[in-house]
Amino acid sequence: MFLARVVGTVVATQKDHKLAGGKLLICQQLDMTGAPKSAYVVAMDAVGSGRGDVIVYAAGSSARLTDVTDGLPVDAVIMAIVDSLEVNGEITYKKGEVGEPA
Repeated sequence: MFLARVVGTVVATQKDHKLAGGKLLICQQLDMTGAPKSAYVVAMDAVGSGRGDVIVYAAGSSARLTDVTDGLPVDAVIMAIVDSLEVNGEITYKKGEVGEPA
C-alpha cells in the first residue's frame, strides 16, 4: 500500500467496457511525512475520493481485490481516504488542518 494525493482526473471516452462507470484519478505519491514525490499513478477510485484528498492505494494484483475492482483490468485502486498520519509519535498530516495543501 502507498500514500498519495489526488491531483487530477482522467477522462477516457474509449476504454475497455469493464471500466465503464469507473472514476480514474491521477495521484501524486507522498512520503511518510506527506511530502510529495515526483512519481504519479492513475488509480480507480473505490471509496469516493476527490481532488486534494490524501489517499491509500494498492497496486499490482492487489488492486483487483476490492468489491469495485474485482475482475477489472486495473493496476492501482484507491481504497482509503486518510484522516491523519502519525509517524514515530508525531502527527504529520491531519485532514482539513490549516496550511494543508489544496
